[in-house]
Amino acid sequence: MRKIPTLFRRDPDDRARVLPETNPACQWVFDGEGVATRKFDGTCVMLDEQGEWWARREVKPGKTPPPNYVPVETDQATGKTMGWEPVGQSAFAKFHAEAVANTALPEGVTGTFELVGPKINGNPERAEGHRLVRHATALPVDVPELTFDGIRAAVLALAAADGCEGVVWHHPDGVRFAKIKARDFPA
Repeated sequence: MRKIPTLFRRDPDDRARVLPETNPACQWVFDGEGVATRKFDGTCVMLDEQGEWWARREVKPGKTPPPNYVPVETDQATGKTMGWEPVGQSAFAKFHAEAVANTALPEGVTGTFELVGPKINGNPERAEGHRLVRHATALPVDVPELTFDGIRAAVLALAAADGCEGVVWHHPDGVRFAKIKARDFPA
């Protein structure tokens, strides 16, 4: 999975925050071409066509990647490389095994999932057990006004209502995505 671009430009003085300036790579969202969906707060895993599970892994510049790591892309701004490692050697192996046992996966389904549960990121999803949420079936959310203030209001309301991490827009081409998190907005 490639890193999903953030909807707005990052503040160069505080990269944890966004500015009210559209990221040109995400202009299609403002042109009304995408579907807004709930962003889950867990960790990304993938089931490939061979039936193998992989965990998303980020490797910082200068660090040695883990064995069997498959790099996907390097962020030019941070130097971090995103890629996949076999889930069995990841820090989430035990929780992933529980999630597979707890989740009814349709036969033949492959793709990416969010691993959520009590031992994942402090459990912001408030899941009672570890489970997998398929990204391709993420729930649509309403973002009525596609402006900085409108998107901020919608995302913060979703976060306050149920701990939703943010919103991911899916382009109909199935290739382009854009995201924004509640924590991206300045206080």
